[in-house]
Amino acid sequence: MVKLPNRDSYGIKRLESKTAKNAIIQKLATDFNLTPIIAEAYYSQVSHYFQEHSNVKLSSGEVSYEGVSAEEPAGKHIRLTRKVTLKLKLMDINTDFEVLANYGLAGLRRHRLERITRQAYDQNALLSYEDISMILTTSPATIKRDVALLKKQGKFIMTRGAKLDMGPGISHKTSIIELYFKGYTFTEIETKTNHSELSVKRYLADFIQIASLLKQKFTLNQIRLIAQKSDRLVREYAQLYQYYSEINNQRLIDLITPKSPSDDAKKKSSISYSRGGKNNE
Repeated sequence: MVKLPNRDSYGIKRLESKTAKNAIIQKLATDFNLTPIIAEAYYSQVSHYFQEHSNVKLSSGEVSYEGVSAEEPAGKHIRLTRKVTLKLKLMDINTDFEVLANYGLAGLRRHRLERITRQAYDQNALLSYEDISMILTTSPATIKRDVALLKKQGKFIMTRGAKLDMGPGISHKTSIIELYFKGYTFTEIETKTNHSELSVKRYLADFIQIASLLKQKFTLNQIRLIAQKSDRLVREYAQLYQYYSEINNQRLIDLITPKSPSDDAKKKSSISYSRGGKNNE
C-alpha cells in the first residue's frame, strides 16, 4: 500500500483539534486567560488527579473513601490537607458472618472498625472518628466508645487523633518495636496492636536507620535531620537502643549487625561470576 504524498489532504490536523480534550483546553485558556501551552499542562495535571482519585477499581465488598494523608501535621485545616483515595474492605464474607454470629452487631462494627483503620494506615492515610462513623453508619460518640473498649482489650486503633496526640507517654511506634524486642512474633504484634506486618516492618526499618546512626556516634540532632523523623521519635528510639544494647538483646544484635553471605550464596556468586567471565571471553 502506497502512502499519500499529502497526509493532511483530508484535514486530519483540524479534525484532531475537535476532540473533547482540545475543547476543554480551549475553555481553560479562555476562562482563566492562559496560554494554550499552560492550559494543556493544567489539563494533563487535572487528568492525573482524576485518575488518582476518581477512577478507582473496587472488588466485592470494598468502598472508596478520601482520607487525610498520615504525613499531615496537627492543626492544619482539613481543606488544605493532602488526601489519599482509599480502598477499604467494608464487608468481608470470610470473617464478618462468623463475627456477627458470635458477637452480634456491636461486635461486627468493632471488627470492621479495626479492619478499615488498619487498611487506611497501610495506604498511608488516617481516618478520624467522623470518617469511621460515616463509613459504618453510626455516630462519632459510638466510635469513640468502641475505640476505648478495644484499647482496654489491648488493641491499638490507629486514627488521626491517636497519631497526632502529642501528650505524655511513648508513641505507638516505640511500643511496637519494644514488643518485637520482647520476643513477640509478627503475627502476635499484628493481633495485639492492629497493625499489619508491613507497618511493623516499616517501623523496624526506621529504627534500624536510627540505631545504625547512633552506633556511628551521630548526635540526636544530626540523626533527626538525616532520618527526617520527629525529635520525640528519635529520642524514644535512642532510649530503646541504649536499654536493649545494655542487656545484649539478641534481636537487636541481629538487626544492626551486618550479615555476611552464606556459603551457598558465595558459591552461587562465584558460579555467576565465572559464567559471566566465560561469556565475556
